[in-house]
Amino acid sequence: MKTKPVRNLIVKNEIAEDNDDAPVGRVLNRREVLALFGFAGASLLAACTVVSPATNAESATAVAVGSDATAQATTAAEVATVAAVNTVSAPSCVVRPEMTEGPYFVDGQMERSDIRTEPTNGSVKEGIPLTLAFAVSQISDSTCAPLAGATIDVWHCDALGVYSDVTDRSFDTTGQTWLRGYQVTDDKGLAHFTTIYPGWYAGRAVHIHFKIRTTVTGNETYEFTSQFFFDDSLSDQVFTLAPYNTKGQRNTLNSNDNIYGGGGDQMTLYLTPVKSGDAGSGYATTFEIALDLSDSDTGKSDSAGQGGRPPTR
Repeated sequence: MKTKPVRNLIVKNEIAEDNDDAPVGRVLNRREVLALFGFAGASLLAACTVVSPATNAESATAVAVGSDATAQATTAAEVATVAAVNTVSAPSCVVRPEMTEGPYFVDGQMERSDIRTEPTNGSVKEGIPLTLAFAVSQISDSTCAPLAGATIDVWHCDALGVYSDVTDRSFDTTGQTWLRGYQVTDDKGLAHFTTIYPGWYAGRAVHIHFKIRTTVTGNETYEFTSQFFFDDSLSDQVFTLAPYNTKGQRNTLNSNDNIYGGGGDQMTLYLTPVKSGDAGSGYATTFEIALDLSDSDTGKSDSAGQGGRPPTR
């Protein structure tokens, strides 16, 4: 694991959890997407291979590692991720809505794939394993190609709704960096993370934050920030398991989350269990997204100028 240079720490002190986000951006409809590509782009959209996350993960097989249940789930989830990533044969030209960064982004995190570990003591966050693969492409001159060298930050709360490295009215986790990290896309535009299914906190549906940054013409930084959501019925199932079941009943579903209303249906992760019928074995998914790097409005900083450039490796 490599530590990314610390730049600007976007930390909000004493923040109410139920007021952590406000909608930004908008959703492109089909006509606008086709207009973005032009006539040639319409043919491209039809030709691009759209790979179903469910189909990707169905080929994964759970792998037992001794008698350690955590190791079994982790290894099986990693196998599922490899299977999912390897089946993405072509970039999908899927334009997604940008959403708010929220107050819990902290820049300067570690470059690592498994973000469950707390580096200061080696402890691993408890929760249902989740392997999340990104397939990032770029739209340019009516073509769609993999975007290599893009930095993807991921951060989210733990099973009990707590974020690391911030101070809130109900917790202080400064100095801890679990469930935070970044990866850089390879030549195929792929990157993957091993994490846990997130918990919940008052006022928000279950979600994961992510930010994609890359450098465009003129050495300018293009930044795309959004959030993932989860199927409510699946969350209900997961939250019956430990350690999620110690928190009680959540009060916000996708239907009454003000951020989800800004295009959350396009940002919902469709997960497949690593082991059919066993939620505790973990889940895997691949999320495909295309960025128009010529769109300077979307690509501007989402941290009021405090986001910084992608890390120098």
